[in-house]
Amino acid sequence: MEANTRSTGRLPAAFLTPGSSSFMDFLSGHSPEMLPGNRKLPPVQGAFEAPHGTTIVAVTFPGGVVLAGDRRATMGNMIAQRDVQKVFPADEYSAVGIAGTAGIAVEMVKLFQLELEHFEKVEGAQLSLEGKANRLSTMIRGNLAMAMQGLAVVPLFAGFDIDRGKGRIFSYDVTGGRSEEYGYATTGSGSVFARGSMKKLYREDLTEEQALTLVVQALYDAADDDSATGGPDMARRIYPIVTVITDEGFRKLTDAESSEIARSILDRRMEQPDGPRAALL
Repeated sequence: MEANTRSTGRLPAAFLTPGSSSFMDFLSGHSPEMLPGNRKLPPVQGAFEAPHGTTIVAVTFPGGVVLAGDRRATMGNMIAQRDVQKVFPADEYSAVGIAGTAGIAVEMVKLFQLELEHFEKVEGAQLSLEGKANRLSTMIRGNLAMAMQGLAVVPLFAGFDIDRGKGRIFSYDVTGGRSEEYGYATTGSGSVFARGSMKKLYREDLTEEQALTLVVQALYDAADDDSATGGPDMARRIYPIVTVITDEGFRKLTDAESSEIARSILDRRMEQPDGPRAALL
């Protein structure tokens, strides 16, 4: 059978038979060793450091949701990369931001994109936003063995729910536990500082422009207190990745748009280094 397949160049019949609408289930059945969580790690002696992505933030507004991330990746106390991309479109109406082991996280995102595309091709319809969040939860749970060895991935998932007509945010833990967040959410090493910033600035009636400014303010505050989070780098022209998802779909802000927001915030910070003040009452 295998020899015949190699000689004819044809795929085995099992690959051509309609089956599960889940690409992950298909891969588990035919090539389980290709899944990140099933790979055996070589024995390691002493300390081991891999590049880690850091802070991701998200905020909802009446027209949708904004998902953003800083650009720094670290290895211990060293900066591994200054311009890493941590926010990716999952499909037309959703996106995922990664925190944790960078290499594993990027691979997981690519598999997640394939999972959603595979479902749409097999079923002829998109998964609901709830279904997408559940599929990502399953993938994170499949990486638990590697997470226990220090190679954890903790993403933030956001999208526009077409059925409900609003933006929604989902956060996860290393076991795949999923929680829906209301208003705003953060993950990564600078998440505590970013969340504190968002807690004081968030309002339910934010405009899209205000929501975009809020996430960059939060990332700036996270970078101010967390060395693993990178702030806007004006000298190198490296700015946060900022995306917005509405009923019109996913859109990533251009460098010109991101730099304009970053510059306006930096100008204000020259007068108020700690950022805008929230009212006491």
